Amino acid sequence: MSAPHLPKVAGIDPAVTASPHTAAPTPARTAPAQPPPPAASSLIQDRLAGMVSDLTTLHELTERLARACDLESSLQEFLRAGAALVGARRGLVVLEPSDGLGPTTTIGLGLGRADLGHIETVPRSATSYGRILDGLPDAQGGSEVLPEPGAAPGTGGYGAPVDPRHREVAARLGYAASYALPLTAEATGRLGAAVWLYDEQAEPNERQRDLAGLYVRHAAEHLARMVEVERARSSLATVAEELLPSRLPRIAGVQLAARHHTGPRGGGDWYDALPLPEGAMGLAVGSVTGSGPSAVAAMGRLRASLRAYAVMEGEDPVAVLSDLELLLRLTEPARSATALFAYCEPAARKIILAGAGHTPPLLIGEHRTEYVETSLSAPLGMLACWEAPSVEIEPAPGETVLLYTDGLLRRTGDPMDRAYARLHAAAAGVPRTARDDPAALCDHILRTVLRDTDDNASSAVRAAGADAGAGADAEDIVLLAARFD
Repeated sequence: MSAPHLPKVAGIDPAVTASPHTAAPTPARTAPAQPPPPAASSLIQDRLAGMVSDLTTLHELTERLARACDLESSLQEFLRAGAALVGARRGLVVLEPSDGLGPTTTIGLGLGRADLGHIETVPRSATSYGRILDGLPDAQGGSEVLPEPGAAPGTGGYGAPVDPRHREVAARLGYAASYALPLTAEATGRLGAAVWLYDEQAEPNERQRDLAGLYVRHAAEHLARMVEVERARSSLATVAEELLPSRLPRIAGVQLAARHHTGPRGGGDWYDALPLPEGAMGLAVGSVTGSGPSAVAAMGRLRASLRAYAVMEGEDPVAVLSDLELLLRLTEPARSATALFAYCEPAARKIILAGAGHTPPLLIGEHRTEYVETSLSAPLGMLACWEAPSVEIEPAPGETVLLYTDGLLRRTGDPMDRAYARLHAAAAGVPRTARDDPAALCDHILRTVLRDTDDNASSAVRAAGADAGAGADAEDIVLLAARFD
């Protein structure tokens, strides 16, 4: 007979008593966790601290590389960072993309031009970077220790005999070992090779090799992008040069010279010199707003149109610029341009010129250096109808009229008033021997005006990052000089 169930009270189940033959379960007794030994804990902390330090170093180096805005500065930064990671002081990077489209160059760190020339005398197959560039199966990067001068021929890090010429050049330059790595990007394939040189027989340790490998893989992708940018800039500069005169005309009574430097983004600065009927000559300079392919194309169209107007009515520079302004307003209403056109009669040493928002010409001679006073006028395309009076000047025998674009002034990085003063001082200081040669005069002015400015501008660009390419360092420069006999 079973025992009766106990009643429920207030919805609570009665306590269930354990069967007399059932033992209550004993909770398992776990041993307390033992702390790791102090030595092991310290070792783990040291490893973690080392990993954090390595990641921080890589982050800083890759950030510095990302701020490099052109190929040359990127290669220099890459070499410096790689040398710090592998513990070397010198090195070189050979850029030679596998597609053969260039650019090809060799950049050295701690090596002069003569040193690079000595290294290039070594047979390519005898160098670590040469074997990488040739795509040999045993050239995947690594250390190569050169034997001491006078020692028996040994083998390098790739198992290839060390060429006697390689030992000779290494002894002359004072390096005893090298560490080379290939530069390979995912999208473009092989870009080149880098090699760092040691003053003693040494090689990077495992940690250094790991860090260098991680950095080089990231850097190769950045360098691949810079190679594409350099190719685009080179192509754009070539197109811009082809749109300008291939040579200047030879006209009795006047000597001509021109200088044109395209900015990295390709601008719309241009110049022209063309013979006109009855022994006359037309000189023109101008600048189209904007940069890049569209500005270069607009510059070509504007220059071609001005040539046509100059042939038809060149003796009236105001009419030439008025027609050019109408064409610009009708065909490219969103763009403006500055321009200056001069109608010259070399036999009479007479010039009639008109400008549209352009910088005034500079008259350079033995007894005077002064700006030509032109009337203040707006650029083409800025007003509903452009018109400004022309100016007539008569240069003395031996004097030079210099036309230029404002890129020359902006490249200085100074305010415009100081830039004009700098240009005037450079023109006034032209040596007597250079005054008779307009090409030498242009070169002297470029050197003097831009002295200590290009390096400062490049440093500022590197410090500010890639977006600084839109600054003064990106301006086109045009100089057109006409010396009258």
